[in-house]
Amino acid sequence: MENKARRSRSLTFRVLFLASLWAAVALVVIAVVISTLYRQSAEKSFRDLLRAQLYNVINTVSAGENTRLAGTPQLGDLRFFQPQSGWYWIVEPIGGALEGEALTSSSLGTGSIPIPDTDSIPFDTRYERFYTTIDSFGNEVEVGETEVVLDDEGRTARFRVVGNRDVLEKDIDDFSGSLYLALLGFGVGSLLLNAAAILIGLRPLDRARKALEKIRAGESEQLDGEFPREILPLASEVNALIDSNRRIVERARMQVGNLAHSLKTPIAVLLNESRLISAPQGDLVKTQAEAMQSQVQSYLNRARIAAQRESVLARTEAQPVLERLVRVMRRLNADKQFPLKVDPPGLVLAMEQQDVEETVGNLLENAARHARSTVFLRVSAAPADVRGNDDARKGWIVIEVEDDGPGLEPDQIREAMKRGKRLDESKPGTGLGLSIVSEIASEYQGTFGLSRGSGGGLLARLVLPAVTKDVA
Repeated sequence: MENKARRSRSLTFRVLFLASLWAAVALVVIAVVISTLYRQSAEKSFRDLLRAQLYNVINTVSAGENTRLAGTPQLGDLRFFQPQSGWYWIVEPIGGALEGEALTSSSLGTGSIPIPDTDSIPFDTRYERFYTTIDSFGNEVEVGETEVVLDDEGRTARFRVVGNRDVLEKDIDDFSGSLYLALLGFGVGSLLLNAAAILIGLRPLDRARKALEKIRAGESEQLDGEFPREILPLASEVNALIDSNRRIVERARMQVGNLAHSLKTPIAVLLNESRLISAPQGDLVKTQAEAMQSQVQSYLNRARIAAQRESVLARTEAQPVLERLVRVMRRLNADKQFPLKVDPPGLVLAMEQQDVEETVGNLLENAARHARSTVFLRVSAAPADVRGNDDARKGWIVIEVEDDGPGLEPDQIREAMKRGKRLDESKPGTGLGLSIVSEIASEYQGTFGLSRGSGGGLLARLVLPAVTKDVA
């Protein structure tokens, strides 16, 4: 289903599909129109042949002196001599002026032709009528009929010439078969030629797509390559946008750094002075200064993330950063284990390295404070629709930190997620770690949640954006 959706979004697929559909419909319409026109022409020619044969018979038959029909038509067609061939001529006397039996071709023998009355099939203005019927031998035949006054005495005869429609249908079928075969060959050749022309014509767009994939993968910082005149302005604008975005990010980082530097000294002074103030006022000043320091750092982080989160150049390879964090945690907590599992290897987060370290580091520190002996760190690729249909085209990575501590109840989890809330006042901290993690995840359009793990401890689950090469 996903592959089908991707194909439907492909410009190449759409152009090929519409061109192929139009060519197929056009060829079918052409085939039907030509076949219809040929059938009409063939039927007209068949009737013209019957009419010519009919007047040949009229010219060779007359009223004899003994009031009988006389004449032996020679139509030059052997089928009028072959029994049951479906090709016959018949001359019948009309009224009492002529006597005797009708004249017939030898091919009719003892057979007969059903004759419709003139009310159902009347004569036309030329006093002719043509109709289709079935002879006594089972042949579908076309009949041309007229009535002629043979002499001045008013002696009249009815003339019929009959032709087998199998000849007509076979001719039409042969022509239609040849036509369909020729159009099929022409259609296949046209589709292949059109496909080649479309693929060659859209190749610059494919090069642009691959260049974008390289940018997303961190292999390039701009759209490289030669592009045709039609899309060259687009490529130039994209490169200009990337350069502008990079400058904005650098300027934001510099401003954030300046702000952090300007606040660092006043806050440090407050912390130092708090040590000289006697309790409980000194403890109060120290606590508030530390909280202010953490909150300032949190908002600076949010400002920095807002400045660079839309950049396609933000990326961090997960495994090396997490391995470094685990090594630090092992040194700080020698009595605890920190197993790390990354599956599959090579996952890349669409985040700044500092943000990855801060979010996962906070979770590891929190888990280490409450774990009995082990903190598990698991990283895996998430399903494409883990964040809902609106983000189904994005890639996501799931990071889970689970400890083997006592865990939290649902109401305690809700309290722990509140900013500045500490459930265990006996252990150091400001109560801002989990809220900072939640804010950073939210800034990257990810999610963060707490639950009870399979071993009874606390399970922290992060869903963060991943770098993907699928930009089509």
